[in-house]
Amino acid sequence: MKTIKLIDMTLALLPALHKGTLTFKEKLEIARGLDRLKVDGIELAPIGGSKADQLAGRTIAAMVTSPLIAEVDVATGDVEATWESVRGAKQPRLNLLAPLSPALMEYTCHKKAPAMLEAVRTQVKKARSLCEYVELSAVDATRAETEFLCQVITAALEDGASRITLCDSAGILLPDEFAAFIAEIQAGVPALSGAELLVQVSDSMSMGTACAAAAIARGAAGVKCAAVDAGCPTLQNLARLIEIKGAAMDIACGLRTTELNRVVGQLDRMLQPKDETESPLSNVAVGDAAGVTLDEGDDIGEVIKVVRQLGYDLSDEDNANVFEAFRRVARRKHFVGTRELDAIIASTALQVPSTYHIESYVINSGNVITATANILLGRGEERLRGVGVGDGPIDAAFLAIEQIIGHHYELDDFQIQTVTEGRDAMGSALVKLRANGRVYSGNGISTDIIGASIRAYISALNKIVYEEA
Repeated sequence: MKTIKLIDMTLALLPALHKGTLTFKEKLEIARGLDRLKVDGIELAPIGGSKADQLAGRTIAAMVTSPLIAEVDVATGDVEATWESVRGAKQPRLNLLAPLSPALMEYTCHKKAPAMLEAVRTQVKKARSLCEYVELSAVDATRAETEFLCQVITAALEDGASRITLCDSAGILLPDEFAAFIAEIQAGVPALSGAELLVQVSDSMSMGTACAAAAIARGAAGVKCAAVDAGCPTLQNLARLIEIKGAAMDIACGLRTTELNRVVGQLDRMLQPKDETESPLSNVAVGDAAGVTLDEGDDIGEVIKVVRQLGYDLSDEDNANVFEAFRRVARRKHFVGTRELDAIIASTALQVPSTYHIESYVINSGNVITATANILLGRGEERLRGVGVGDGPIDAAFLAIEQIIGHHYELDDFQIQTVTEGRDAMGSALVKLRANGRVYSGNGISTDIIGASIRAYISALNKIVYEEA
């Protein structure tokens, strides 16, 4: 019996379909849910130049065990930067997206066929030098010229790609037409017999699952899909197909179907548009309290509600301490926002002995060198040194600390701001780390914002260590 691979593209497709962008927390929750389902791959949207995109990629890479696939646009993508964001995954992959229809090549990539072929060869070689598993996705393949499509696929396989995905991006083919298309490409590229062939089909005519079934019958090894309705076959529909027709088609999948309905339900609720008529407190999902404001008139119940929405699970004593500190701040200000509440929690709740303390740190950074951090921490009588190389001085510092403690904790949030004015202004940093489903925050203050960030990270780390002891 053949095991069909189901590659989930929820994180790759939703940013374009979802109103607004996905938040950092939403991306992590989606990745967590998909990992629990044991999908055969979690595909990420192309990682842009923003720090948030890169941080989300690195955090997801550290937390999932399923293969993590990062998309790279052949014409404009940065293979090296994308690889740096996902290389920490247990099973990292790179997927090069190559628009191959004449319309897309000319009007979106501004390339003729020879230039696109050269771009594919260059990027595949570069990706293969970094990553063992390289995929080429032939975007809008069903509208490409067959001879050119076969030429590109052959070149990609010669240069190191081990997986080819044929995309009916427009959703213009019926199942039997799609099966005939697959057969034509298989005949035109003999080398495909030694590679994995996947398909990605649009569900624009509500025939995505049927087209996927036709492709599987023609020998496709897997299907790109999504956990929610994102314009392609869903995990539920494909699981249902395999449940009903698996024996007849001699196919199976490794999906944890017992978890499927629960995970999909959670994702559906998370992505539901919020009712604009609801109150500021009621329209905030658990774990996302951005934009909520409180004032002196709010009681301890309202404050604790927002504390929980921020992701904290505090004891009754810590909740009481936070509320008292909140009241002191609220008396001096017209309102208290979530940033102020984060700072209150970091400085008030779960104050613990310092397992780790900073002995020294040396940071090297500039526009012509890679940022490095050399950090010496004390733990009792021990002196522990770590060296980190990162994307900026703060990233390098956090990586150095992770090297010392031998563990990676999810960075749930990171904020910096000035608390005084002038050249010698004090900087305040807030770090929120997630461990065992709980959020721990640390606050650091220094005239050196990098030093403040390191102190904030150590403060949060000490709370985790204390709780785990």
